[in-house]
Amino acid sequence: MVGTMALLLPFGRSPRTPRTVDHPDAGLPADSEVLLDAPDDHLGPALVAAGQGAYDTAAELLAATRLQSRWEYRDGYVLRLAAFARSRPEWLQAWCAAAPQDPDALLVKAQLAVDRAWQSPARAELLRGVSPLITAAARADDRDPVPWRIALDHARGSRAGHIYFGELWEAALRRAPLHYGCHVAALRYLASSWHGSHRECFDFADRAAQDTPADSLVQALPTRAAFAYLTDGCGPGVPPERLDAAADRAVALSRRFPEADLWAAGVRNKLTYVLARLGRWEDALEQLRLIGPYATSFPWSRFSDDPLGRFLDVRDEVRQRAGAAAPRARARHPRSGHPERVHPGDH
Repeated sequence: MVGTMALLLPFGRSPRTPRTVDHPDAGLPADSEVLLDAPDDHLGPALVAAGQGAYDTAAELLAATRLQSRWEYRDGYVLRLAAFARSRPEWLQAWCAAAPQDPDALLVKAQLAVDRAWQSPARAELLRGVSPLITAAARADDRDPVPWRIALDHARGSRAGHIYFGELWEAALRRAPLHYGCHVAALRYLASSWHGSHRECFDFADRAAQDTPADSLVQALPTRAAFAYLTDGCGPGVPPERLDAAADRAVALSRRFPEADLWAAGVRNKLTYVLARLGRWEDALEQLRLIGPYATSFPWSRFSDDPLGRFLDVRDEVRQRAGAAAPRARARHPRSGHPERVHPGDH
């Protein structure tokens, strides 16, 4: 079966040894040129300054996203800054001490607290103690949907009930009905609560995507549902055509972004995994070309402590299988040139 055999080799390897491999024939950058979780031109200086103990650059960056209502960027920056603060908290501590009511400092502080509690075996209990920090961040700027995304993640980790979750979800939608981060958090909560009921998660994701513009990141939400299904291995099956439809929707979204676009890298990395699991090797290779040098930790960290190595291994397999599939596809479809798709259960 494709569901168990696709990507079997790279997903079973031990951590890779460093190497330099060129792929000019496939239009891919060399292995040595691929970067993991590269920051953009705005986040990079903030991280460098934070590494030197200064918070001013991060404060200016987040203030700009809030004033300009650039909520998706704000969400991504907060996640990256909080992740950095887990090992280097001095700059955030100095920021919170200097401006204890700053909406941006409060937001990073709340995200950091959730991240730390999440890693503990006593997650649910510790997360309950984090609630006041999330409330403070939400009250600091009532327009901001990002505290509500954090609250949705918090609800999943603390095993909150559906009524409470529904209240959080409605509050998030009032602030930013198209915010992708909140939609992902809601889907992950539902996947956790409806463990094994992947069709319901697909229903949620499909409805959300149908109600958003073609260039909205929410168009990629069904692919998140597909990823959850393909990596869960439980519950009733999802029809192959539904998995393909989710991937097709995300492929259309990906084509709206420029090649080697940092902002689209996360969507494209997850989409590559799904396409490869579906045996759609040429489509996966197209995404790898669009990804260029920008690998992201997720989804590859789900399968290895070396996400960059796993990405490169999967990239090698996709390149090899796409090359092998092309002659067969042309033989089967001499007029259209379109290869047949392979679905879970076909082999």
